[in-house]
Amino acid sequence: MDTITKVLPEECVATIISLTSAKDACQLSPVSPSLKAIADSDAVWANFLPSDCEDIIDQSSTPTLNLLSKKQIYAYLCDYHVLFDNGNMVRLSFKSKGDFNLSLSHDL
Repeated sequence: MDTITKVLPEECVATIISLTSAKDACQLSPVSPSLKAIADSDAVWANFLPSDCEDIIDQSSTPTLNLLSKKQIYAYLCDYHVLFDNGNMVRLSFKSKGDFNLSLSHDL
């Protein structure tokens, strides 16, 4: 067990990491196995996703995204278009925590 997880409960460490950025969370992974586990947790990555992410996925043509971890969903949404609402296209490009661009297109 790492020193930080001896001093602070994992939930506190997860909260601290979730207040940083996705890039920072990824950079913690090589530090130690326990920090990697916390930094990769859904508790951390849920904070990097838009608050309506589950609604977007539920309405999308790719509802199986809900089977992925929050970190995997984040990576997917950074790299791919998600189709929903009768073929509209949503492109979520994440810049930092809570900051993303949304663009819709009717010309598919």
